[in-house]
Amino acid sequence: MLSGTPLYLLLLAAGIVALYGGAELLVSGAGRLALGIGLRATTVGVTVIAFATTAPELFVSTIGALNVSSDVGLGTVVGSNIANIGLVLGVSALIKPLPIGDRVLRRHVPTMVLAALLLVGLGANGRIGRLEGAIFLLVLAGFTAFLLYYVNADPPSVADDPDADAGVSIRDIGLVVAGLIALVVGSRWLVAGGTGLLSALGVPDLIIGLTVLALGTSLPELAASVVGAVRGETEFAVGNVVGSNIYNVLAVLGVVALITPIEIQPATLRFELPVMVAFTLVLVGMMSYGRRLTRLDGAALVVGYAGFIALLVL
Repeated sequence: MLSGTPLYLLLLAAGIVALYGGAELLVSGAGRLALGIGLRATTVGVTVIAFATTAPELFVSTIGALNVSSDVGLGTVVGSNIANIGLVLGVSALIKPLPIGDRVLRRHVPTMVLAALLLVGLGANGRIGRLEGAIFLLVLAGFTAFLLYYVNADPPSVADDPDADAGVSIRDIGLVVAGLIALVVGSRWLVAGGTGLLSALGVPDLIIGLTVLALGTSLPELAASVVGAVRGETEFAVGNVVGSNIYNVLAVLGVVALITPIEIQPATLRFELPVMVAFTLVLVGMMSYGRRLTRLDGAALVVGYAGFIALLVL
């Protein structure tokens, strides 16, 4: 057995557990806080819940970029976006077909497509520098302003959301703080364990980010969306993934690029980024056709994700 392997495995497992637990606390507290101040379920899913479940990618990518290399950050984001579509939405749709609301399709999905295309377009020269990072964050600010405008123009009714305008509680604030602390600690453990184990095996940083770290940081999205599907809260399940993919590119890569420029390898431009765009466009097609994700769609997404992982590993 390679030296340090048991410790790396322990750190990896502890990191995934801490990320999962932290995201659960954050989702629970942030969701109730948002509903308490009067946001719709769809808006909560695509903003607060999506941002909360994107926090692991933000922490892992930033810490990985600072302590290991920017390949970890890029791989984590690209791999997580693919996992969100292929694995998270795929499994959720297998559990229960997911209807797609007009609000998500018209207001949120176009921004998800724009974010994916922006990443490919701005990274076509093999580098995402501070200017590109600033562009990502400006687009994110515009998207957030757009959502806030519609929140004010189209407020929810108590009939739509019984908990709307229920107010803010100290308990929910405490859940958010505890969740953030767990995410910080968990991300450090996950980066240390995952990179240490696979680096000892000679695996490149980009592949580490695309597989172990991407899967680990996608656990919160998987948990939130599967729970939403099981409970029949499909607006949360779909909005969570759409919003998370937006924040992964615009927020996570925007922040990482401002801290340290991200170099993109030619192989990544030829394979991983086109695969991410392909998954995004296929998802849009599935959503537009019949305005729902069926179990057949879910099976196709899961099989596609399994094929992607197989191509990376083989």
